[in-house]
Amino acid sequence: MSSLFRRKSSDLVADATATVSDSATATEPRPKGYTPSKKELGVETPKRQTTQRRQTTAAAPANRREAYKQMRDRQRVERAEAQAGMKAGDERYLLARDRGPERALVRNIVDSRRTAGTWFFGGAIIVFIGSTGAMPAFINLAANLLWAILAVIVVIDSILISRKVKKLVTERIPNTTQRLGSLYLYGIMRALTFRRMRVPKPAVELGAKI
Repeated sequence: MSSLFRRKSSDLVADATATVSDSATATEPRPKGYTPSKKELGVETPKRQTTQRRQTTAAAPANRREAYKQMRDRQRVERAEAQAGMKAGDERYLLARDRGPERALVRNIVDSRRTAGTWFFGGAIIVFIGSTGAMPAFINLAANLLWAILAVIVVIDSILISRKVKKLVTERIPNTTQRLGSLYLYGIMRALTFRRMRVPKPAVELGAKI
């Protein structure tokens, strides 16, 4: 009783007002089609973190054979991802010889043009067959002549590629630490590879302006 009389009159008014409001809310008629909320029904909505939690841990292997199978499957997936990333030119999966903006620029220079080197190995096979002792003398002569022509064309094409590489690399990447000689060799070796067999895959079309 003493604690009741010690309460301020403002507190008593607030309590009375809250009581009247609650009773009015409870007895107030609801409009047609009204749907009570989960809070009014006393239903607690679970937290998003608990309802949408994902199980990221894989099931533990039952035995050594199952563990080896899981490891082999994981290695197969990682190897496939690495091969796809290497072909696509993803820096994370490229070999050391293919990394860097200089190497990417050299690849674009080579891939944007038709190179004589792509026909070199095909011509070499023809020369090898034509130069065998079972072939007539004129075929041997033609094979040797074809070999000399291919060699000259490849040398000229390699010189043109090297000049283009030197020009664009020094213009666009003047502070490069790459040796130009290694970039020349990188471009020439790529030019000797068939376009469809190049890794990383060509990122530019034939005739594209670099």
